[in-house]
Amino acid sequence: MAAPAVARTQLLRRRSTRITVCTPIGVSGEDYVQGSFSVSAKAINVSKHGAAVQLNRQLFIGTIVLVRNKRGTQISARIVSEIKAIQGGQHTYGIEFAQEDTNNFWGITFPATALT
Repeated sequence: MAAPAVARTQLLRRRSTRITVCTPIGVSGEDYVQGSFSVSAKAINVSKHGAAVQLNRQLFIGTIVLVRNKRGTQISARIVSEIKAIQGGQHTYGIEFAQEDTNNFWGITFPATALT
C-alpha cells in the first residue's frame, strides 16, 4: 500500500515554482484528428519547465506542439495532461517543454525552489 503514496508524492513535487499569469501565446501542431492547426491561446500558469495553456483544440496526451511566446520565440512542448475541458470547445492542458534549456522562454525570473 505504501507504493502508491510514494508515487503520488513524487508526482506532486515540482521542479520549479509556478506563477499565475494570463499571457497570450500561439500553439501549433496536429490535433486529435491529425489536422494541422495554428491558434491563439493563453498561458495561465507558467513555470521554467512548462505551463497550463488554454486553447480551442482537443489534443491527445503525448502530442508534441510548438509554443510561441509574445516575443516570437518558439519552443517544442509535450502535452502531459488535460486539466479541464469546458463546454464550447475550450480545453486546458498541462505542457512540458521538450528541451531543458528554455532560455527564459517566459521572460520571468522564477524564485529558487528548495529541494526536499
